[in-house]
Amino acid sequence: QLQLVESGGGLVQPGGSLRLSCAASGLSLVHYAIGWFRQAPGKEREGVGCINRGGGSTIYADSVKGRFTSSRDIAKNTVYLQMDSLKSEDTAVYYCAADYWTVCTMRDMSREQWGDYWGQGTQVTVSS
Repeated sequence: QLQLVESGGGLVQPGGSLRLSCAASGLSLVHYAIGWFRQAPGKEREGVGCINRGGGSTIYADSVKGRFTSSRDIAKNTVYLQMDSLKSEDTAVYYCAADYWTVCTMRDMSREQWGDYWGQGTQVTVSS
């Protein structure tokens, strides 16, 4: 069964850090572009970052550049999103998605059909 499972969300104070995990089963993440998205209440889904298949180069939205870092552990078939210097505006449900055909670009991540497989989402709340 092809599945992405996210974990690592929670409540953190402004300035704090969290690391999200996206673990895959039934597919090898190294063969997919893995995108990170978030959606806050009343807002549209936003592409946060993406790690390319193969070489694993990364891109990030301007709103998180310098604060968020995506990486992967091929042996564990898991992709991570390290989030530092968190702000209240980072509060959202975060999702990972795997897309076999795409090359990561922020413009492409705005496409509604992005992603062949999606995780269930994990809540991140940044509040004092």
